[in-house]
Amino acid sequence: MTPEVPLLVAQGLTAGYGRIDILHEVSLTVGLHEIVSIIGPNGAGKSTAFKTIVGFLTPRTGRVLFNGEDITGTRPDLVLRRGLAYVPQGRIVFPQMTVLENLEMGAYTERDPKRVAAAMEQVYRLFPILAERRRQAAGTMSGGEQQMVAIARALMTAPRLILLDEPSLGLSPKFVTLIFEKLVELREAGYTLMLVEQNATRALAIADRGYVLELGRNRFDGAGRQLLADPEVKRLYLGG
Repeated sequence: MTPEVPLLVAQGLTAGYGRIDILHEVSLTVGLHEIVSIIGPNGAGKSTAFKTIVGFLTPRTGRVLFNGEDITGTRPDLVLRRGLAYVPQGRIVFPQMTVLENLEMGAYTERDPKRVAAAMEQVYRLFPILAERRRQAAGTMSGGEQQMVAIARALMTAPRLILLDEPSLGLSPKFVTLIFEKLVELREAGYTLMLVEQNATRALAIADRGYVLELGRNRFDGAGRQLLADPEVKRLYLGG
């Protein structure tokens, strides 16, 4: 796998729920060690795109290539085993379980105890607060801390690519800043990330590249900073 070949290619995806198409020939790519941000108004199809990529939805047309292999319509658990992790929106944790138990649940596909131990060490290095709180029930933590647990749990399989759906949703300003700092740290640690975000300005500021979706179609794409500076993108999506 060379850096020139995209890690993920979603080509011409048309998909939706029942007979209603939400996506109309949407195309997205992610290169190795990039952060790619997808922004757009509510109902633009951002989350639907993620659900189609990870296999919760099968596209009517188009295909998904991951690491050079066609994974279109593959079951989400099998997609995960190939190295594509998904952090859904809503800070989904097992509230009665401790932080440690939540992380162990993230490694359920990994049979080698040494690899689980190495993944745990890496997670604690990236999220020191989780090491301190590992015996705490996840449900008693703040929203921002729970989001860190959800992201850290996805890292337990040492994924090639992590899809994060609205990682800053509903968090206090302090934790929004912290989560975006952590996403940059993850890229610096060698991970590849793709995120859907309502906080468009923050998302584009950390992105190598970005996409703007509108009404289920590609509207703009380019370097994150370039989209941030684009007068039309500013006017339509960034409140400027």
